[in-house]
Amino acid sequence: MPRLQKNDNFIDKTFTVLADIVLKVLPTSKEEKQAFCYYRDGMSAQSEGEYAEALENYYEALELEEDPYDRSYILYNIGLIYASNGEHIKALEYYHQALELNPKLPQALNNIAVIYHYQGLKATDQKKFKLSNSMFNKAAEYWRQAIYLAPNNYIEAQNWLKTTGRLNNLSQ
Repeated sequence: MPRLQKNDNFIDKTFTVLADIVLKVLPTSKEEKQAFCYYRDGMSAQSEGEYAEALENYYEALELEEDPYDRSYILYNIGLIYASNGEHIKALEYYHQALELNPKLPQALNNIAVIYHYQGLKATDQKKFKLSNSMFNKAAEYWRQAIYLAPNNYIEAQNWLKTTGRLNNLSQ
């Protein structure tokens, strides 16, 4: 089942070897081990830009993985792929599913904010200022939550919140 890596660099090889060792020594079920293998292979494919293959592996991992925390990261990575392919609505769906399982996932909150911010910019370009303001407010809401969970991250978002006057209620 292990994926052959096309760009075998030291870090990828090391991760794969370490992951295989951990998998052998941890007292986990066969399904959990298989889920992890699919997840690992999905991450490898995703890092190489092989998004269709990555999605196949992530969906297989979702079928097998029962742990909500681990499922949240699988869903998050699926969201990343859809976002990178410009399928923002689908990406939002997966980010929200990830947050339902793991509300303390600041990177999902950040990526939701990035999508809303992008939609706000598009609406501004189209002179749809009411929609634009709504999208920017949604972006601010999600960025405030992400910053609350990871206060030292998302510096650009923090600056945007300050310069636009949307920084209030940071301690939600």
